[in-house]
Amino acid sequence: MPFRIRPRRAAALLLSAVLVAGGLSGCSFLTPFKTCEGTEARMKELESLPLFASPPPGASAPRTFDGAFSECADDSGDAWLSAGRTYVYPGTRQEVLDHYRKAAEADGWRFEPEPMPGQERFGSCFTKGEDGQAKVFALSFPPAHFLTEFYGPEAAAEFATGSGFEITVGSEADGATTSCWS
Repeated sequence: MPFRIRPRRAAALLLSAVLVAGGLSGCSFLTPFKTCEGTEARMKELESLPLFASPPPGASAPRTFDGAFSECADDSGDAWLSAGRTYVYPGTRQEVLDHYRKAAEADGWRFEPEPMPGQERFGSCFTKGEDGQAKVFALSFPPAHFLTEFYGPEAAAEFATGSGFEITVGSEADGATTSCWS
């Protein structure tokens, strides 16, 4: 009787061989990039930027979570660091946009207009620094379905009382030149 491998079993055998070979060679196909290693100082720099310490008067962290987040994503081979804050604000989106545009420009950030005119009402984006120190600052207004999905229905209800918004600063780990809309 000839030896036959069923398609499902063939896929399982191939995956097993790849994982074993990767483990024996010191390579990992599950985590192929280690570019977040050694980025702690750069992450602390992002987390301590003055823009995080100057929300509009009356803005506060949501009651349902602390609103602060940071991460290093290295799934593409170029680590991307980001830090941010989520706020609830009793005023309007325009007041938030005006506040951060003034604060960002006073701190040396350059406003980058949305390539599709009229989209600014959904947020704003700024850049700062040159190659080696480049950063992107984004202001956005998450929709209710996003808040419900990631933070629960209580957060979405709280944001319905005013303007909920997020500010995020990001940078490649090596500080390479970045752009808002690329």
